[in-house]
This record gives sequence, C-alpha cells and structure tokens, in this order.
Amino acid sequence: MADAARVRKVADRIHETVARLLQGRIKDPRIGFITITDVRVTGDLQQATIFYTVYGSDEEREDTAAALRSATGLIRSEVGRALGIRLTPSITFQLDSLPTQAQAFEDALAQARARDEQIARTYAGATYAGDADPYRHDDEDDYDADDEDAADYDSADSGDATDYDALDHDDYEPAGTGADAEDDA
Repeated sequence: MADAARVRKVADRIHETVARLLQGRIKDPRIGFITITDVRVTGDLQQATIFYTVYGSDEEREDTAAALRSATGLIRSEVGRALGIRLTPSITFQLDSLPTQAQAFEDALAQARARDEQIARTYAGATYAGDADPYRHDDEDDYDADDEDAADYDSADSGDATDYDALDHDDYEPAGTGADAEDDA
C-alpha cells in the first residue's frame, strides 16, 4: 500500500495527463465539451477512476463515453509514461453525477424560495387574532388596585389580622406532654 500523499500525487498526475491528452492529442469528434472533475486512485495504485462531466445533451454524453472507452488504451499508455512507475493503473471513466445533483438541489432551493414568497404575500395583510403581544412582560405587576381581591390583599398587609408575635406562647404545651399525659399513662 502506498501512503496517502503518494496516492494523491499519482491522482493529480493522472488528472493533468488525461486533461492534456483530451485537449490536444485525442482528436475523436465524438468527444464533446468535457471536463475532468476528479481522479481517484486505489491505495495499491492499481486502479484509477476518472470522473468527468460533459456539457450538452444526453446523446453527447453517450458519444463522449463511447469515445473515452475507445481511447482508454492510448490514455493508459500515456499515463504510464507520465507516471514512471512499475505498474500502470487500469483506468475507468465514470460520468460525474455532481452537476445533475447540484442542479436538482438548485431547483429545490428555487421552489422553497417561491413558496416562502407566496406565504409572505398571503400573510402580508394578516392581523393577530388576539392582542398583538399576548405574552406577559416583567414590567407588569400581579397586583392590580382595581381588582376585587385587592381589599383582601390590603387587609392582610395592614396588620388587622392577629399578629403571631403578640400571642402568648408561655402556656403552650405540645400534645402528649404535661399533666394530661401523666394521667393517661
């Protein structure tokens, strides 16, 4: 197994070599507007997968795939010369689905934006069913002077009720202690 840095260098070299070959040396008219998006090499440097995209219709993509399959031998021999390693990796071409997925994602985002705008237009003139702000805030008091319970609240605070400290606690005996408890025993 080769280390990750070497695998990445080999993948980069394959990417450069294949792009150069497709630009200049391979003159197949079936090859459309092609872009090499990524190259992935296995850890043992035996297989390389080259991802590509083609700008155009489905027919142009199929023609480009057929042209790449027919030129795979030439591309592999040139990659072997450029790499200078003992074993040249076998090469497979894979149509990259990333642009298709990106377009589907962009379409979904556009639909979401359109729905958001529609909802915003629908609720632009809407009013609240209750108060504009139904929540209680810190500046509001629980005590209201106009409330019916205000008289009860005021009388409890005014000292009209019996003050606990003013009671005589000297003659208090808990149950079960004192003279009655001795008689029961």
